[in-house]
Amino acid sequence: MTNQQNPTSSTNTPAARAGRREWTALGVLMLPLLLVSMDVSVLYFAIPSISADLEPSGTQQLWIFDIYAFVLAGLLMTMGSLGDRIGSRKLLLFGAAAFGTASLVAAYANSAETLIAARAVLGIGGATLMPSTMALVRTMFTDAGQRAKAVGLWSGVMTGGVALGSVMSGVLVEYFWWGSVFLVNLPAMALLLVLGPILLPESRNPEPGRFDLLSVPLSMAAVLPVIFGLKELTAEGWHPEYVLSVTVGLFFAYLFVQRQRTAKSPLISPALFRGHGFTPAVVLNLISAFGMMGSAYFTTQYIQSVLGKSALEAALWALLPSVLIGVAAPVTTQLVQKGVNRAYVVTAGFVVAACGYGLLALAGTDSMWLVLVGAGVLASGIVTVMSQMMDLALGTVPVGNAGAASSLLETGTEFGGALGMAVLGSIGTAVYRNEVPSDAPAAAHETLGGALAVAQQLPGDAGQALTVAAREAFTSGMQGAAIAGAVLLLGAAALAAATLRKVRVREAETAECETSLV
Repeated sequence: MTNQQNPTSSTNTPAARAGRREWTALGVLMLPLLLVSMDVSVLYFAIPSISADLEPSGTQQLWIFDIYAFVLAGLLMTMGSLGDRIGSRKLLLFGAAAFGTASLVAAYANSAETLIAARAVLGIGGATLMPSTMALVRTMFTDAGQRAKAVGLWSGVMTGGVALGSVMSGVLVEYFWWGSVFLVNLPAMALLLVLGPILLPESRNPEPGRFDLLSVPLSMAAVLPVIFGLKELTAEGWHPEYVLSVTVGLFFAYLFVQRQRTAKSPLISPALFRGHGFTPAVVLNLISAFGMMGSAYFTTQYIQSVLGKSALEAALWALLPSVLIGVAAPVTTQLVQKGVNRAYVVTAGFVVAACGYGLLALAGTDSMWLVLVGAGVLASGIVTVMSQMMDLALGTVPVGNAGAASSLLETGTEFGGALGMAVLGSIGTAVYRNEVPSDAPAAAHETLGGALAVAQQLPGDAGQALTVAAREAFTSGMQGAAIAGAVLLLGAAALAAATLRKVRVREAETAECETSLV
């Protein structure tokens, strides 16, 4: 048996090609993945109804919205490593049961505390589902070309789910009660529990070593304070307590890394980073998430607050860029399979994404189509990069380490997204505050929403003047952030060209884990 610490070992045995069973199983896997990604944004339009029904405090309302993403991010690495040990299919089915049960509890919650607890369990379930689905993709599709197609579909579903979640939330709340946004999870999870044991193979590392319990709290202490601090920096500005939160998280991240380097059975094996191309894949994937979420912070507010669309109208318009997302990943996969060097494709993806930011930098206060096209171009470039980086990373690790590898990628995505919103959001906010009229009320200097609320209370021309000035200031802030985003992505293009040009993936040994179709 090949040593499990050598993720770049190769074999001369041709990889078995997946058949109808595996592609059907992939379709089953896409359902929970779609719902997990949708749950990130599914409360966008349900929160007002929840607030009216459950009457949560301001703090409770924040936790209702945020605790899902926090728990999800904090447990990804733990669950990915656990799946490699007990089996990705087993963990996936456990997560589906937890996710379905928590969805039912959340739908009929009669208090804010119950809903917060249910959302936390949903986060736990989501943390089991995300790395498990990617690990099983690695198990089922050992042929490099087929795996690339499967990963492209995985990336498209994951990205599109976030946009779809907000729209579905608006439609359901419009015609039903707020609990319906959780009940839609039940049929998909039930289908997974029925078909999963039949269609999905099991995948585990046969020699995983003892589970390192100390790494679990260290990983959470590293991830959660950083995510929380970055999120609050975006919303509230550079307050000392949020900077301290990020600093504390980085300190625990250092301790976590040291633990992984010295533990006999680390949660995330340092050997993964010796895989040719794995480290560039993680870094470039993180930068991609930075670019994606940094733009989303502005475009959603622009459509709703600058153009004056209703929340549901804004969500429906925001779906249009998803059309380009659905095309980007398959086209990218075809290019790579036809012999185009992956480095060129990824570099081009970053350049395309930078062009998307360039279009946003040209937007005025009445440029809906320009913003939508810019967002679509940016998203298609980012998905091009992310699909290739996921495929590259999975191709360099043994099947038995796919859960840990995918969880590391996804944790990097969470970090990158939070960092993008914090950095680009701060740039935009700084420009906005500088351009809002100095004699405007204090609330108008904080956010565009605050300015619009103040403008409604001002008489006649004064209110209209403040509205126009605030919208122009926000648009200027978006332009400044877009220029910064474009520069960053062009730098990432140069980095991709330099680091990926000589990467030739040697497929990791697939026989290093147990697989079964039982």
